[in-house]
Parts: sequence; C-alpha cells; structure tokens
Amino acid sequence: MAHYESEHTKFMREWLEKHPEEKQEQQKGRALWWDKAPRPLFTLDEAKAARVPNKAYYYDAN
Repeated sequence: MAHYESEHTKFMREWLEKHPEEKQEQQKGRALWWDKAPRPLFTLDEAKAARVPNKAYYYDAN
C-alpha cells in the first residue's frame, strides 16, 4: 500500500538533499526553540498565591 506524501514534503526532502548545509541550521533552530530542559513553571506556594477565586456567576462582567 502506497503512503501519501504531500507536495510540500516532497519539495522539502528534495531541497534538503540539494542543500545539506541547511540541516545544521535546522538543528540549531530546533535547539534554540524546542530542545530545552524542562523546568517547573510554578512552585506550589506560588500557584496558591496566584489563585483568584471564581465569581458566583462566571459570566458576569462586573
């Protein structure tokens, strides 16, 4: 069974074969934006301090 491959995927695969130096740039960009060590956003105390109580009627603008 043949798998579907979009025009964009074909183009990018061919373009990367013709421009192998771009693979390094792609890896640098990925490391810059995505490959980061996970870190906690809030501690439990900060989360409790930042909590705002819900209104009795949620959709009331006042």
